[in-house]
Amino acid sequence: MRVLLVEDDPDLSRQLKASLDDAGYAVDHAPDGEEAQFLGETEPYDAVILDLGLPKVDGVSVLERWRRDGRTTPVLILTARGAWSEKVAGFDAGADDYLTKPFHTEELLARLRALLRRAAGQASPTLTCGGLRLDPRSARASVNGEPLRLTSLEYRLLHYLMMQQGRVISRTELVEHLYDQDFDRDSNTIEVFVGRVRKKIGADRIETVRGLGYRLVCLEDEAGAGA
Repeated sequence: MRVLLVEDDPDLSRQLKASLDDAGYAVDHAPDGEEAQFLGETEPYDAVILDLGLPKVDGVSVLERWRRDGRTTPVLILTARGAWSEKVAGFDAGADDYLTKPFHTEELLARLRALLRRAAGQASPTLTCGGLRLDPRSARASVNGEPLRLTSLEYRLLHYLMMQQGRVISRTELVEHLYDQDFDRDSNTIEVFVGRVRKKIGADRIETVRGLGYRLVCLEDEAGAGA
């Protein structure tokens, strides 16, 4: 899952980016509203964390532009303590949730997980697909109760496929949602990671749809045990 972090405070940005990385997200950072607006218009993010008090262009203006252009990416806004008018302006501009500074990083991560669940139509905090289980809270996964040892990119791949159950996901879409903008993106490497994940979860669980991409398969004989 790929997130855009828009925050002008260097220390807070570094702290949040490190926490998001540790939680299994690919993270791009924009230090001002101008760059945020550009990235939001050119990159397909799963969610945005948006500070409202930004240099060059304020956060509300950025969000209003995105929504006016039809961009539906979930947005969590960050506001200064007690600035209720900013919260109202943020919601009226199209925000999905807000968090008041100062805040605990754990709360931000929890709100981000909730936004992603709602956007994907997932109700449960734990993702299941037959015998596969993935818990975004701990960034851990298991198959038939056995813990999986996954690299960060393997975890992101499995997380995205589980969030998009039933859909065929192209290699291009996987590249766009697994890597940050600084990563040397090569769609051919997706085949390598798919192969690695297949070895760990079972080859039958990731179907190759020729010419289109990949689809996660919830094996029927495990559906009862994994529900």
